[in-house]
Amino acid sequence: MLNKLILNIEQAKEKINKNIYGHFAEHLGRCIYEGFWVGEDSEIPNTRGIRNDVIEALREINIPVLRWPGGCFADEYHWKDGVGPREERTTIVNNHWGGVTENNHFGTHEFMDLCDLLDTEPYISGNLGSGTIREMQEWVDYMTHDGESPMSDWRKENGRKEPWDLKYFGVGNENWGCGGNMRPEYYADKYKNYQTYINDHGDNKIFKIACGSHDSNYHWTEVLMEEAADKMDGLSLHYYTVPGDEWENKGSATDFDQNEWYITLKKAMYMDELITKHSTIMDKYDPEKKVALIVDEWGTWYDVEPGTNPGFLYQQNTLRDALVAGIHLNIFNQHADRVKMANIAQTANVLQAMVLTDEEDMIVTPTYYVFKMFKVHQEALQIPIYLETEKYKEIPKLSVSASKNEQGEVNITICNLDPENEAKIETVINAIKANEVEAKILSSDNLNDHNTFENPDKVKPEGFDKFSMEGQKLVGEIPSSSVVLLTLKK
Repeated sequence: MLNKLILNIEQAKEKINKNIYGHFAEHLGRCIYEGFWVGEDSEIPNTRGIRNDVIEALREINIPVLRWPGGCFADEYHWKDGVGPREERTTIVNNHWGGVTENNHFGTHEFMDLCDLLDTEPYISGNLGSGTIREMQEWVDYMTHDGESPMSDWRKENGRKEPWDLKYFGVGNENWGCGGNMRPEYYADKYKNYQTYINDHGDNKIFKIACGSHDSNYHWTEVLMEEAADKMDGLSLHYYTVPGDEWENKGSATDFDQNEWYITLKKAMYMDELITKHSTIMDKYDPEKKVALIVDEWGTWYDVEPGTNPGFLYQQNTLRDALVAGIHLNIFNQHADRVKMANIAQTANVLQAMVLTDEEDMIVTPTYYVFKMFKVHQEALQIPIYLETEKYKEIPKLSVSASKNEQGEVNITICNLDPENEAKIETVINAIKANEVEAKILSSDNLNDHNTFENPDKVKPEGFDKFSMEGQKLVGEIPSSSVVLLTLKK
């Protein structure tokens, strides 16, 4: 069967928000400490304690926004413990993740410095679960208030004269679970209470994000939209791709067969149904789509690597994860009218990470390369598509999205989910004349292939020449288990 794709370029009006390509860094395992922070006295090359190799790698994928400090950690984090002279900061126990002791050397100043080094927007998750309204209010004041005030004066004493630019602020995290085990009605009242005291200072305007649902908890979305839609700018959604049937047995990150491959990709495709149904509820109360859907935790979650701390959530990252990432990003692009931010979990050494570190060594993952390939969609116009695709068992064989950038180039990202068979595809291009096509592919010989410290380039993108222009049609084939980027130029 010939798969058929039609690009309705003349209908391209909705911009793909760059923040769909956002990331998440929690105080969890070796994400912050060792992943980003090594300290100024470390032999690992660093800038003010933040390791240079990780910064250099992440700048290559244009991270637009970074969420911190959690996650479950956020609703136990008291920000005042993490400012001031480092040797005087309060030591804490990370109760959620491994029960480890943290010295709080990485706090607000260090995170904002990290964002500056990455040229990325900070997204702060505030503590609603165990914190007070005053604590949350004072944190925003500390970061954004100019002039004289107790908090801005304290910030200046701690070495930062000018306020930071802070746009995104989450009022709690997973408050239906680790953030307080609340009912949606109770959280809605708490949210309205807390957000009242998150103040704008000067030109700094806060984009307030309420804790939303997980998975198919549509009742939570219904309650939050009915009770508080007029007091929020965004509503979050969390969904993890877990191939195992039981939470205690999620499956291996690297040791899997074709059946587990299929189950994982099928569960990744479920994100489209979740966004569609949650968006439908949001449309009921917000037909003008003023409230953004913020998918600020997503990605694969497997059993930890053998021999590692189970509370650190360290897992490897294979070609399968690359396909999961491509599927999700294509789905987010297709829902660009409602989805305005997404944050993969997590950036370094945790779950579906971009980079893995081992003391002074660092490698990038197949998922990293998907983000590097897909960054062409950031701030481009989403092209509505019509796709006729074969089936891979019970799911579509192909996952696709497309966009048009300011230079008039058209970028198409295609994932072939079938682990055994290529997909012949004919693409009809309306409204532009393309004279040249460039292509990149991410694939490998085996489904389980992944990058290691011994073989860091096992899975990486390569040039690709299986496509050609035939008039207004682009014809070619997508190899099995691969992610392809096609760029059409005039």
